[in-house]
Amino acid sequence: MIIVKSREEIELMRESALIVSKTLGMIASEIKEGVTTLYLDKLAEEFIRDHGAVPSFLGLYGFPNSLCMSPNAQVVHGIPNNTPLESGDVISVDCGAFKNGYHGDHAYSFEIGEVAPETKKLLQVTKESLYVGIREFKAGNRVEDVGNAIQKYTESHGYGVVRELVGHGLGQKMHEDPEMPNYGKRGRGKLFVEGMVVAIEPMINLGTRNIKQHKDGWTITTADNKPSAHFEHDVALIDGRPEILSTFAYVYKALGIVSNEEDEFRKIPLVL
Repeated sequence: MIIVKSREEIELMRESALIVSKTLGMIASEIKEGVTTLYLDKLAEEFIRDHGAVPSFLGLYGFPNSLCMSPNAQVVHGIPNNTPLESGDVISVDCGAFKNGYHGDHAYSFEIGEVAPETKKLLQVTKESLYVGIREFKAGNRVEDVGNAIQKYTESHGYGVVRELVGHGLGQKMHEDPEMPNYGKRGRGKLFVEGMVVAIEPMINLGTRNIKQHKDGWTITTADNKPSAHFEHDVALIDGRPEILSTFAYVYKALGIVSNEEDEFRKIPLVL
C-alpha cells in the first residue's frame, strides 16, 4: 500500500534527507587514500546524532553500522571495516537518518585518487541515469516508466542493470511501497500519485548484471568482480512533478564540483 504524505510531512522528510546530504558532504571531505571505512562510519554516526537524528541503518534488519560502504565490485550493503582505501578505488556510500518520525536515505559513489577511465565513465553514466529516471516520476506515469528509462540509458552504454536490488517508497519506515526497480516496461506497475515519496537508486555494473551475496548475509558483489556504481535521491511528487528532497550539493562543495543538475527538480533554489 502506497502511503501518501502531506506537504507538512514532506517538509519533515526534506529535513531528514538534508541531514543525510550534509553527512555525505562531510564524508566527501574525509574520504581519501589510507582512510578506513570503519573510521568514516564512526564520523558519520557522530555527525548524524549531532544534528538531532539517529542513523537509520544502525540495527536495521540487524545491520551493524551507520553507513553501507561498498567499494569496487561491491554493489551495496558493504560493512565498514579496517581495510584502508586505496587510490583507484570507487566506493558507494549509502546513508540514512531518522528525525521527527521520518527517514532520509540516499547515496553517492566516490572516486579515490586516480580511477580507471572506464570506471569513471560508469560512475558518470550511473549518476546521469538517476536524473533520467527521476524525470519519469511524474503524474500519469507508472513505476516501470522510471525503471525503463534507467535501463535503456545504462544498457545503451553496455552496462549491467542489477535486478535483485531496487529502490523503494520512503517515509516513517525505511522501506515502503512501491518497489522502484531500475528496469521494466513502460506503462507497467503502480500509478504515481500526488504526495508519494520514493528513493530512486540505480545500481549499475560495469560488466554482467548478475550478483552474488556473501556469507556475512549483507555484502553483495558483481558476479564477474567488475566495479559497480550506485547513486540515490529521495524524491517527492508535488503538483504532479518530481521534487528532489536530498542533494549532492554538499558533496560537490567539498569536492570543488560545479553543477546545476538538480535545478530542474527544485521549485525553490537550495541554500547551503
